Amino acid sequence: MGPLNAVVERYMPSAFLFAVVLTVVVAVTSLLVTDATPVDALTGWGQGLSGLLAFTMQMVLILLLGYMLAHTGPVHGLLVRLGALPRSAGQAYVFVVVVTAVASLITWGLGLVVGAVIAKEVARQGKARGLRLHFPLLVACGYSGWVVWHMGYSGSGPLAAATEGSFVHEMTGQVVPMSETTFSLWNIIGAVVTVVVVAGAMYLVRPRHGSKIIEVATEAEAEMYQPEDVNTPADRLDASRIPTLLLGLALASYLAVHFTSGGTLTLDIVNWSFMMLILLLVRNAAEMLALIRRSASNVGDVVFQYPLYAGILGIMVSTGLMGWLTERMIAISNEYTFGIIALVAAGFVNIFVPSGGAQFAVQGPIMLDAAQALGVDPAIAIMAVSYGDQWTNMIQPFWALPLLAIAGLKIRDIMGYTTVTCIVSGFAFAGTLLVASFIL
Repeated sequence: MGPLNAVVERYMPSAFLFAVVLTVVVAVTSLLVTDATPVDALTGWGQGLSGLLAFTMQMVLILLLGYMLAHTGPVHGLLVRLGALPRSAGQAYVFVVVVTAVASLITWGLGLVVGAVIAKEVARQGKARGLRLHFPLLVACGYSGWVVWHMGYSGSGPLAAATEGSFVHEMTGQVVPMSETTFSLWNIIGAVVTVVVVAGAMYLVRPRHGSKIIEVATEAEAEMYQPEDVNTPADRLDASRIPTLLLGLALASYLAVHFTSGGTLTLDIVNWSFMMLILLLVRNAAEMLALIRRSASNVGDVVFQYPLYAGILGIMVSTGLMGWLTERMIAISNEYTFGIIALVAAGFVNIFVPSGGAQFAVQGPIMLDAAQALGVDPAIAIMAVSYGDQWTNMIQPFWALPLLAIAGLKIRDIMGYTTVTCIVSGFAFAGTLLVASFIL
């Protein structure tokens, strides 16, 4: 791992500059391989900047709510207790991967936050017990566990396919229920295998005895909300459990009505379900507002940089570059290799557009068309795009920003390790899709 880390630390730019470089690469490529003019590319970029604002708000909410949920008293207390469980350095790295993966399968926003928090807790408590733990690797383990998020509850591709009236419904003439994608046996087994493979890889690359390590730099932070003095009627109202409890129960009632009346899982429903949990778990409105203020500092980079990636998406769509790339990759596939080729295509596109929902909305129809032409089950196309999106996030720094902000590290500190995750998880995803292609 030494040579790889040295190269990454020397040449890996900041996440912002990475986005700028990708913008230039995509613009130049679109001019070289399509009939688009510079004005076409510039117009597509400019119009694309605001093309994902609604989706950006959904992403910010799920990240914000994930941070808040992870720092409510009960959930944070659980994470602290979990942080004391590993008894050796090897166990610590594996443990962080597994805990983060479980949280990510619940919702991706929670997984990102839990990955950072559990890495810090394991590092802090391990240091107190005399364990030699390399903190950048622990944080990389936290990000690596996130590699399975699109196989879980908040996967935007399967959620879109399960929504009546979506483009998947219009194209295939059917809603593809999550029982055929997220909750299919082959996807569940694939997720388990991926977590095992990634955890094993992190165990193997751990620093050996005598190797140089970087330990966690800070002691425990004041994670828990500390109530202030209650002196006035307004203070008493802010300290009351009733307002947040009532609102939480109202949201719980709405969700119950939604599902009992035939409603399905959508990105908004995922957000409201976690808002409900936050409202039910916090002690009062004052604690909730304190959580909001703390979590807001971790979404700034996402808010600023997401329009840049929306602009890249605008270039790729308006110039026809995305269709050009995807069609050439699926042209070399058959009914059995389609899933793997679609995975590679989606993984490549994700480097330029790290947005599961936006990428699926644009690339999904192309893949579904190809799947229909080849006689491939639509579930394969849906999950191939989903796997590709989560796969190359390991070498795309955008979504690591919130986790790194919490951990206090830079992207170059962990990218060497997450590159290993990208390699081994790619084999796990490809194997899952190949087996599923023979089954379905």
